[in-house]
Amino acid sequence: MQKTPNTKTLSVKDFFDEHCQKLQLTECTKSGGMYRTIRAGEIHRPGLALAGFVRRFAFKRVQILGNTETAYLCQLDVHALEETVCKVFKFNIPCLIFTHNNQPPQRLIEIADECKICVFTSPLPTTEATQLINVALETIFAPRNYVHGTLVDVYGMGILITGKSGIGKTEVALDLVKRGHRLVADDVVTVLKRAGDILIGHGNELLQHCMEIRGVGILDIQSVFGIRGIRMQKRVETVVELEIWDADKNYERLGLDDKHYNILGIDLPLIQLAIFPGKSIAVIIEVIALNQMLRYYGLHTAKAFEERLDRKMESGSSIEDSPCLEPDCE
Repeated sequence: MQKTPNTKTLSVKDFFDEHCQKLQLTECTKSGGMYRTIRAGEIHRPGLALAGFVRRFAFKRVQILGNTETAYLCQLDVHALEETVCKVFKFNIPCLIFTHNNQPPQRLIEIADECKICVFTSPLPTTEATQLINVALETIFAPRNYVHGTLVDVYGMGILITGKSGIGKTEVALDLVKRGHRLVADDVVTVLKRAGDILIGHGNELLQHCMEIRGVGILDIQSVFGIRGIRMQKRVETVVELEIWDADKNYERLGLDDKHYNILGIDLPLIQLAIFPGKSIAVIIEVIALNQMLRYYGLHTAKAFEERLDRKMESGSSIEDSPCLEPDCE
């Protein structure tokens, strides 16, 4: 698993080109500030900075000015406005966005042009614009890992299949797709950490939804199985690690010993699944997905079995005293 440090930056030009229609942005300044970079994945409302307190000014972020900030700027005289704006523009801020279709003071635009800082307006309310920008930037700046494995949506559960190279991860995923489940990514899975400790996995642009089957070649899953066979992204919820069966190894029998697989500081349930010829791995992974859903709803089968066993032993009766469940039992 390869961890990538969060050193991403985004130019104001790329941000504008990508999101100008969704945010309905209109540029008020000349394009001299398009070269500036956005270096943080959150937005900032510079109310205190405009009032003069800049000690904790988050200047690396996109600056959003709503009704309150605009009203404050518009009530300043020219001298006070210049002093306020110049104090803020001394910092290397990427750009300013005025929401609610508020028009920035003309003197602010002139100073922004001199400092080569882009100023935009948007008719969207501040809350809506903030949400859209946060979602757009989160994808760029979210912490990410690249995991060698295959991600499949099984009954709505994101199952990440891992294991040594050549063990059969792709073949298992192909079997799952054939059974009606959906491929998200094969070979390399990009995992992003979103707010709320949510891990989202997706493929890369080059591979998209292609699979390499050794001895067969490259398969385009969407072309072979149709749109129902793929999914663009999925939350990663459970990891299934495939390994070759070892007769000398003690494998988990009851499911009481919970194991975890850590990605970006988040522990995911880990199932270590031994494989050998004739074993239907796809069916077992389907059952793993359903069993994990039951756990989310509070039903832990292994623990429930252990509790029944403990109660039986405490009552003093032996297991042999239990009614026989075989249909031919008399």
